[in-house]
Amino acid sequence: MAKTRPNRQKPLIGVTGNAKYWSPSWFALSSILRCCGAQAKRISIRHSANINRLDALIISGGDDIHPSLYGEEEMPKAKYDQPRDELEIHYIRYALEQNLPMLGICRGYQLLNVVCGGSLYDDIRPMRQKTSNFNTILPRKTAYLTEQTQLFQLVNRPKIQINSLHHQAIYQVAPEFKVAATDKDDFIQAIEHMNHHTMLGVQWHPEYLFYRHSQRQLFHWLIAQAKLYRRHQ
Repeated sequence: MAKTRPNRQKPLIGVTGNAKYWSPSWFALSSILRCCGAQAKRISIRHSANINRLDALIISGGDDIHPSLYGEEEMPKAKYDQPRDELEIHYIRYALEQNLPMLGICRGYQLLNVVCGGSLYDDIRPMRQKTSNFNTILPRKTAYLTEQTQLFQLVNRPKIQINSLHHQAIYQVAPEFKVAATDKDDFIQAIEHMNHHTMLGVQWHPEYLFYRHSQRQLFHWLIAQAKLYRRHQ
């Protein structure tokens, strides 16, 4: 029997994240999605969602991904959230199976890569040479976009200013993905699926840079993909 879809005017986008009462990321992402004409559904170990009702998915940022998922050991003093890892892996696999539009942000972009067979650096801070380890939501770093990628077409420029709130980073790109952006130290800043043109991941946090046109384009793109997905269900 075919899935029945609710009669909604606005696409419904699931947003995974932590289960804290106050989550700046959830507040920012849900506000942005509403401003762009979509509905947001919070998903966490305390916030359930009917996965079959979603028109798109955002895997948001947060604590480190547990190193056992990519064959490494725990780091001292690192913060992990394995129940969240398991929950988001379930949603990512569903999205891959159903070709559900998906945007991975920071941790979410890293987890998407790991689920699809890629690996991570545990900590890139000792490896940086040309860029700072200072974490900030302000656009203090530069991402250099790869030509002939969907991301390049979206923002229509060779480089954009980004923020940085991470120390894990992609090491080996998953076989089904390609690099869409790098930084001055050649660390990967964005990936996109080679076959599913509805799946994109970025290392930075566009939800905190919504006042910049290049960052808004990511959310407009996701909502457009969500509408197409819903239309064909």
